[in-house]
Amino acid sequence: MNKITVIGAGNVGATCANVIATKDLAREVVLVDIKEGLAEGKALDIWQTSAINNFNTHVIGVTNDYLKTKGSGIIVITSGLPRKPGMSRDDLIKTNAGIVKEVTEKAIKYSPDAIIIVVSNPLDVMTYCAMKAANKNPRKVFGMAGILDSGRYTTFLSEALNVSPKDIHGLLMGGHGDSMVPLRRYTSVLGIPVTELLNADELDKIIERTRKGGGELVNLMGTSAWYAPGAATAQMVEAIVDDQKRIFPLSAYLTGEYGYKNVYMGVPAKLGKDGIEEIIELSLNAREKKMLDQSAKGISEVLGVLNSLKLFK
Repeated sequence: MNKITVIGAGNVGATCANVIATKDLAREVVLVDIKEGLAEGKALDIWQTSAINNFNTHVIGVTNDYLKTKGSGIIVITSGLPRKPGMSRDDLIKTNAGIVKEVTEKAIKYSPDAIIIVVSNPLDVMTYCAMKAANKNPRKVFGMAGILDSGRYTTFLSEALNVSPKDIHGLLMGGHGDSMVPLRRYTSVLGIPVTELLNADELDKIIERTRKGGGELVNLMGTSAWYAPGAATAQMVEAIVDDQKRIFPLSAYLTGEYGYKNVYMGVPAKLGKDGIEEIIELSLNAREKKMLDQSAKGISEVLGVLNSLKLFK
């Protein structure tokens, strides 16, 4: 690919740009931020590792100069503010929706054919916001959350079982955060159902830790995670660039799948050079469907806040 743009040069955006560059996924990565010098400095730092890490991707940074992003095949949006003490959920949505709308419109002006990956929170609703702002086919606008959550889930399982995380396949659906729906029936270790290796109480503890995974890191560091989110986003970029047809849990726009319409939510989907090629519908039991319904309800409530802002005609 000729060019990939990452909007937001914070920890997640810079990590994502670094992994993309290290994997040589494009001739050029453009890192964009609103803070003067931040993107330029981080991009230069990454570029100076090219001889050390043996890659050719040129990394440049710009301050609010979207002309430099022209012709990007993929745009990754990490922009937005974390929720601060005293800030209501509605205030957070209003702030980040304005940011996501603005950067999407600026970027899509110069790269109208780009595929858009959203990482900003609240994830599912910000992805919806970007899709509206870009006015694009929803199969080319989707969000990263499920790969990160599955990574945490798999890591915790590997620790409990004392096995390599490479052999574990775990699947989660629904919203990002407390409302996620880990599917233990679809979790296996080299094809062995995890339910045959761990008892219900052990699994429940791991699932709860996964749901609170982001908060655990905030409590430890005083800020949100960046290595795993950045790497997870880069993995999606790689699947698109190399047309890998990978099946990932990601935030996709639903038009009747699983009984939901006009909402973004985490579901398994096939990802290739044209974006989402297929949304995979699993057979859920009554308990799983009930949890997914609760997750969808929570997302719809947040989406209602976004719609009340009337940012789109």
